[in-house]
Amino acid sequence: MLNSDKLGLEIYQNLGKIFYAVAMADGAVHIKELHKLKEIVREEWIHVDRIEDSFHSDAAYQIETVFDWLLENENNSEASFKQFREFYKEYPELFTKPIKSLIMQTANAIAFSYAGKNKSELIVMAKLALLFKD
Repeated sequence: MLNSDKLGLEIYQNLGKIFYAVAMADGAVHIKELHKLKEIVREEWIHVDRIEDSFHSDAAYQIETVFDWLLENENNSEASFKQFREFYKEYPELFTKPIKSLIMQTANAIAFSYAGKNKSELIVMAKLALLFKD
């Protein structure tokens, strides 16, 4: 998927930010959203490539690590979305159609995992869809 392991880690770290932005859109991350994220990382994202982090773990686990860090430090959805958007605009070539599709599927699954999508989550999902159309 990626030419550089450093960029590989960065894309996964930024995926943690966008998934956090979706989960935190309504002002709280529900345990079902966190469980859904972890499930999808293990079922889908670890199969995307063979990049490893400095601990020789699959780099896809960076998604969870960043998500957890953002949650512990009480970051807001807007800031996390903005950081993802900046990374996306700097490296659009990393986001192939299959990767964009998996991002949207993951974000949708997180949003639906707790009582269906709410208005705040729909707004973040719409902003993400618009970003990917550019």
